[in-house]
Amino acid sequence: MKMQNSLTLKVIILTAVASSPIARNERQEHFHKLLLISFDGFRWNYDQDVNTPNMDTLAKEGVKAKYITPPFVTMTSPSHFTTITGRWIEDHGVIHNMMFNTETLRKYSHKATQNKTEWWDNQVLPLWITAQNQGKKTASFHYPGGGANYSGQAVNRSLVEAFDHPDSNETEWRENIDIVMNWFTKEDFDFVTLYYGEPDNIGHKFGPETENRKAIIQQIDRTIGYLRAAIEKYGLSNTLNVIITSDHGMTTVKKKPNVKEILLINYIKFSDLVKFDILDYGGFGMILPKPGKEEEIYQVLKSAHPNLKVYKREEFPERFHYSKHERILPILLYGDPGYSVNGRFILYVNKGDHGFDNEDMDMKTIFRAFGPDFKKGYLAEPFDSIHIYPLMCHLLGVQPEPNNGSLALTQDMLNSAASKNLLLPILVGSTIVVQLLICI
Repeated sequence: MKMQNSLTLKVIILTAVASSPIARNERQEHFHKLLLISFDGFRWNYDQDVNTPNMDTLAKEGVKAKYITPPFVTMTSPSHFTTITGRWIEDHGVIHNMMFNTETLRKYSHKATQNKTEWWDNQVLPLWITAQNQGKKTASFHYPGGGANYSGQAVNRSLVEAFDHPDSNETEWRENIDIVMNWFTKEDFDFVTLYYGEPDNIGHKFGPETENRKAIIQQIDRTIGYLRAAIEKYGLSNTLNVIITSDHGMTTVKKKPNVKEILLINYIKFSDLVKFDILDYGGFGMILPKPGKEEEIYQVLKSAHPNLKVYKREEFPERFHYSKHERILPILLYGDPGYSVNGRFILYVNKGDHGFDNEDMDMKTIFRAFGPDFKKGYLAEPFDSIHIYPLMCHLLGVQPEPNNGSLALTQDMLNSAASKNLLLPILVGSTIVVQLLICI
């Protein structure tokens, strides 16, 4: 019994030391810089039918996960914010790519929403702000959410995509890498997020099973090669960790005459029943009924189309971790993979899309990591993207905010030097626990 009490006391003392600002400052020299790169819409298997020598090299020199599962809803802004906060979408509140207002009936485009702090700031701090509050210097390069203020604080440096920003300019991609390398070397940034809009744009326009998609994956691979060379050129090989991931996958849109498309006007009269809706946006939609019309809409739509799933908000599957936020509308709909949820007209021109069930393999995405703290040639089992957040906190030496992730899911990726003697509180379910990692 005496031995057990002694061990408990040691853990309490270690906890106090680990969370002490003085102890944290003394340990800063042991933590490396971190670059998080997201290639939007990079499906987990996009590199399997294309020659990707640089990605293959990353797998040998670093860590590759078989795939990762994004949160539902599988859209750009919600998923990216889950990665940077470690929180489910129903917790962080960025529930859609578009900011909307059910009273004014106003909808903002994805890029317009990037500048709307009121959409992003929901009392959940992203890693940029948490790291800054602990003495780190952070930047966001086009990453969703990076242009907002959080509790009145802005990211140290943030570039937000212009409305006419080209997604696939390879020269610009390389220029962006050089800019970021200079941020790390000349301005001593600790944590930078870098976002690219491909292969999402090509996947939408041409479809995922096309030569166009294969070509953009080869461009991404060349860019990764340029990144690796730039890291060496700028002298960052021993001080910079890199995580490369994405927000969701992509699947081929199913269209007539091959299938019967989902068109809700065939089943309900919008002018009589619907006050507001978010539809015609891929595989997911929401409806705000007019007063007293919720049950009528639900009863009609729930059996309207064999490839359409319809739920009342309170009955939405718990596994999605999506429906409990106050912004969620009363009726939620999503199509089987490839079936877009169309409202009044079929205006959709995309050949590929997302927004579907995150358990569908076409929605899964990639994870690669390399740098001084990662093992070499390590193949990780699949995991949810929420677990990237505690991993990033670990790498930066940052005490995390409460989150839904767990370092236990990623700690085996780390080499012994990066794993030892680090205490970080993490949120598992609704319980905050302390995890002590000791390398013997």
